[in-house]
Amino acid sequence: MARRSADGQSAQAPDRAEARGRRWAGRVLIRCVLPIVLALLTTPLGTPPRAQDFPRAPVEAVLTAAFEAVLERHLEPVAPPDLGLWSLRGLTALDPALVVEARDGNFRLLPAAAREGPPLAAQRAPLASSGPRAPPSPAAAAADLVAAIAPLIEAAWAASPAIRRAGAEGVLRALFEELFNYLDPYSRYVTAEEAQAARERRVGHAGLGLRLAAGPGGTVRIASVMPGGPAARAGLRAGDRLLAIDGGPVSAADLEDAIKRLGGPEDSLVTLLVARGRRPREVLLVRSPVPPESVSVERSDDILWLRLAGFSNASDEQLAVALADAFGPQQRHPPRGVVLDLRGNRGGLLAQAVAVADLFLPGGEILRTEGRHPDARRIYLAARPELAAGRPVVVLVDGRSASASEVVAAALADRGRAVVVGSTTMGKGLVQLLIPLPDGGELLLSWSRLIAPRGWPIQGLGVMPAVCTSLGAAATEQAIERLVATGEVPMAAALTRHARARVPVPAEEQTALRNACPPAEGREADIAVARLLLHNPQAWHAAARAAAR
Repeated sequence: MARRSADGQSAQAPDRAEARGRRWAGRVLIRCVLPIVLALLTTPLGTPPRAQDFPRAPVEAVLTAAFEAVLERHLEPVAPPDLGLWSLRGLTALDPALVVEARDGNFRLLPAAAREGPPLAAQRAPLASSGPRAPPSPAAAAADLVAAIAPLIEAAWAASPAIRRAGAEGVLRALFEELFNYLDPYSRYVTAEEAQAARERRVGHAGLGLRLAAGPGGTVRIASVMPGGPAARAGLRAGDRLLAIDGGPVSAADLEDAIKRLGGPEDSLVTLLVARGRRPREVLLVRSPVPPESVSVERSDDILWLRLAGFSNASDEQLAVALADAFGPQQRHPPRGVVLDLRGNRGGLLAQAVAVADLFLPGGEILRTEGRHPDARRIYLAARPELAAGRPVVVLVDGRSASASEVVAAALADRGRAVVVGSTTMGKGLVQLLIPLPDGGELLLSWSRLIAPRGWPIQGLGVMPAVCTSLGAAATEQAIERLVATGEVPMAAALTRHARARVPVPAEEQTALRNACPPAEGREADIAVARLLLHNPQAWHAAARAAAR
């Protein structure tokens, strides 16, 4: 298994994997860009597609890149004939009047009403590798497969108005959706437009790192300033009045216009006229990528409450600032503990999940990944200073907590650093590699599975809480009473059984374990239990030991 040492680089491995995916796809881009451009230039805009207008070159380019990735990197091996047949069945999803089958070593496209008649198209399927001969490379196998199925796709385009109405993008989407119905639930094809929107969500947009709000008397005020953004670096603060943007005045009556004027191309300049008290001053700022704000912070009941809504490319930095403010040397009265609320958090960047867990751990393993491709097998180790000063941590989860949020909860629970409260999580434990495609879209390809520090897989199981709140108010109250009075953890036996699970986990075992604390939406009891645990150290330690034993 390939290891990653605790040298500060482990948290960036998923980003390097994405970079490798882009370099890997580069040769496909070079090979395929010219045919795509030529095809697009020769297709009139705004006209309905005709039978003779099938964009074969762009479709073949996307399929070749995608099939090569699947054959080389997908978590499970797949034979090229199966890959081709499963993909072609996407045509029947677009037009049920068509049927695709594999018979006598051929792919066949037929009318559903005349399945025994002559096919609309037939093509020899590539042979599955067997015998002493070395199998073809993924690139060669992908090229052979696309050469076999492209004539059937073109014949379906010519025969079916429904398929032509779907267009090339709709056809590709249908092919991939049907393929991944057979392979796994999380791999998917993303169109160019969707890929751009996803990149903006992960990275943020170019801006100044501030938010505006209407103030008294029609003024515009800075409502908040993002740590590390251009506005923060220039010394702007929440409460400052914004008087003008690039010489143009602003007013609360047209706040929407002021917000739009703050944005612009990355590295472009903008001049703000701001006032603090009675002294206006001009500030020249450079727009830069601003990550979305994913962290909210509150301190009450002598507890630091951190709500993490998602994992963007700056979640760890935002959490680090909150922890440093609460537990830094300048803080005379740090909180007694931390609640990290991950309920409803559907995940995000894996690198950020590792980095967030790293903030709470003094060292050791955070996560490992296992897959068929050698590059998919990794171990992630904590490498940064622990920022919560060893104070007890409670992690809140629910049935919607998934992926990256499950990585954080599993790591902190398995290492005895946190008590997990709530319900069993979603159990989304497959890692997707991002493969750029020649049409500007992307393939998100499942290529490894997440393994918690104690060796159990997140996929299908999810994270089991030490204190379950989804069995009803009476069961939660009884569990807390036993925990506080005797240190007994009712979930202890289920936690031990859960931690002993290993890949592959039988479906009936997954169901039995998840039923021990059924997935449910977060509830008020989660907050009450977290508060009680942090005000009762003995109960917290008992629950933490039960989860890590």
